[in-house]
Amino acid sequence: MRYSGRSLAREKRWLIVILLALISVMTLWSVPAHADEVNVDEYDFIFSGNVKYNGEPLEGVTLNVKGGGYDEDVDTDAEGKWRIGVPEKTTYEITLIESTLPDGVIVSEDENQRVTISEKGATIEAEFGLTNNKSVNFFLGEGVRNVTSDLDRLIERIINGLNFGLMLALASIGLSLTFGTTGISNFAHAEMVTFGAVMALVFGVTLAVPIWVAIPIAVVLSGVLGWLMDVGIWKPLRLRGLSVVQLMIVSIGLSLAMRYIFQFFIGGGTQQLPDSGSAKIQLIGPIRLSPTDMISMGVSIVVLLGVAYWLLRTRTGKATRAISDNPSLAAASGIDVHRVVRLIWVLGAVLAGLSGVLWAYFRPGIKWDMGWQILLLIFAAVVLGGLGTAFGALLGSIIVGLLVEVSTLWVPSDIKYVGALTILIVVLLFRPQGILGRRERIG
Repeated sequence: MRYSGRSLAREKRWLIVILLALISVMTLWSVPAHADEVNVDEYDFIFSGNVKYNGEPLEGVTLNVKGGGYDEDVDTDAEGKWRIGVPEKTTYEITLIESTLPDGVIVSEDENQRVTISEKGATIEAEFGLTNNKSVNFFLGEGVRNVTSDLDRLIERIINGLNFGLMLALASIGLSLTFGTTGISNFAHAEMVTFGAVMALVFGVTLAVPIWVAIPIAVVLSGVLGWLMDVGIWKPLRLRGLSVVQLMIVSIGLSLAMRYIFQFFIGGGTQQLPDSGSAKIQLIGPIRLSPTDMISMGVSIVVLLGVAYWLLRTRTGKATRAISDNPSLAAASGIDVHRVVRLIWVLGAVLAGLSGVLWAYFRPGIKWDMGWQILLLIFAAVVLGGLGTAFGALLGSIIVGLLVEVSTLWVPSDIKYVGALTILIVVLLFRPQGILGRRERIG
């Protein structure tokens, strides 16, 4: 087919119009909002403020909001404004990081009656009144003050990244084992994470069972949930010969159903587990961890070592690896594939439930869609480490956790997940099977 000169000119005009429209949309998106907003859609209680010096707004000034186990950063926009959502009405420490102020500008101790100056910055204690909104402002002046070194901040972020990565590894290993033995990309794994946290909330808060008893109960019930799901859903569907794509679609529907069941019973707000706001203890140099953080990291390490021993040394662990490599050959060798797969569903649910409890302390708080919020990171860790490999999921989780936390030194905390996903894309461009995955497992 040939085109006339008039037709080509018309197509060029339409192409120019489309390009101009795209540029206009991108330009509108790039216009700064009235205030940098973090977690304002997730939580109902909002702190806000305006940072100015000599009447001029200051952009890119970082404020840290911490209290009740909550710890998050927010930056000011081009108008000097900021807004941040917090999970509950309690006392918070709002710290303006003075290293992000222009040279020669500091927080004035004379004009701020309730300010506390530290190496990190200037801190004001704030709490809500009768409303869900609170304005907090700092008065600025001229001067010079020592600030926390970049090295100390980096070390602090690395420790937080390890804590987050270990917690993420528990959920990722369960998902990876399930994929390796069944080939299912289980999107409902996010709700299995939420289930563990919700059960801890029911027993530890609603029924007032001691939390050290409530958490094991929640983990056991998570295993029961995994067993019921395999008995009632996954095994019957496998026996009917459904394809992997059909099973994945079922898992998406199951995920949606479970998520809104959680919302129906616990509501749309954020609820806290006991002792979620424990104070941090100065350990070595800039390393500061709360007792909850230390317990969380210790439990994660012990459980991960136990899973590694089970995979490498026990008969069922070796059978799991055999099924992951070649299910048909494993069945021909006398391995009861259905029994091992059921065990994997139970184990995966147990690990996901424990991860949900630790995630509830790390966030902090329990919400009906909390598992869904990290599902993309769980999949990223599994794919980055290598599909179907438990040790790959562990390695991928540590990498993702470190990237997410360390990236907050340079990017706003509300987009900190972007760096991890970018690294995932880069790695897969050069090694599609993942870091520890084998090429024959792909495709």
